[in-house]
Amino acid sequence: MSAVEQDVKTIPPAGRATGRTLRPRRLARFVPGWRGTLSVVAFFVLWDLLVRWELGGFAHISSPLAVATAFVEGYLTSADYWMSWWASFQRVLYGFVAAQLLGIPLGLLLGTRPLLNGLFYPVIELLRPIPPLAWVPLSILFWPTTELSIIFITFIGAFFIIVINVHDSVRSIKKEHLWLAQSMGASPLLIFRRIIIPSVIPSIAVGMTLGIAVTWNVVIAAEMIASDSGLGRLTWEGYVSSTGPVVIIGMISIGLAGYLSTLVVDIVEKKMMPWRKGH
Repeated sequence: MSAVEQDVKTIPPAGRATGRTLRPRRLARFVPGWRGTLSVVAFFVLWDLLVRWELGGFAHISSPLAVATAFVEGYLTSADYWMSWWASFQRVLYGFVAAQLLGIPLGLLLGTRPLLNGLFYPVIELLRPIPPLAWVPLSILFWPTTELSIIFITFIGAFFIIVINVHDSVRSIKKEHLWLAQSMGASPLLIFRRIIIPSVIPSIAVGMTLGIAVTWNVVIAAEMIASDSGLGRLTWEGYVSSTGPVVIIGMISIGLAGYLSTLVVDIVEKKMMPWRKGH
């Protein structure tokens, strides 16, 4: 290994804390303390009071006790209910992972290759504003099964977010840093591995956080439109049958599913950015 490569390797990645002991980052975002617990309890109490007082539209909303009773009696031990969870989780997982596997390399490629950026990035910008649900009719015609159509729509929801985040992060790297490394004799591969990748990791993490939220929004809407399974379909069937507790069970289930997915993404982000554990 040359002296230049040794010098470059000693440079900590962008954002790495130095000169102090890092402490494990608390999961306060996901494990609420007494204030968070109190706010959740207050939410359900307020919900119950609004239903009891029949204020506005709450006169037609089921109470928390009615929803809990319906869940315990009809869904807690129901295989169909838990299969709805599994169906939605699978679609989100496939679409989200595919978006990362394709979006991250594409964002890096467009950000580091001016010729490809000039040719293809305008197409990305043209397609990006199209809402994922606008792709539903085309995906149903293009893909041979409904399942693949839903996964594709979920993929679209996260794909453009990660491409844009990675692309913009690469383009925002200061040219002086690249020129300095080049003047010291660093190879393009070393610059990519020691400067570009560490600079892009925080943007990848942001894209993952935003992407997982969008994928859940998209998959639920797609299930309502074009599926016979999943949490979205469960919620829609509750609405069609005018069964208020089922609608709320579906909504709460969607919220919990999104919460758990975000928790997993947060754990992955910590592995990607160990230097931020102390924050």
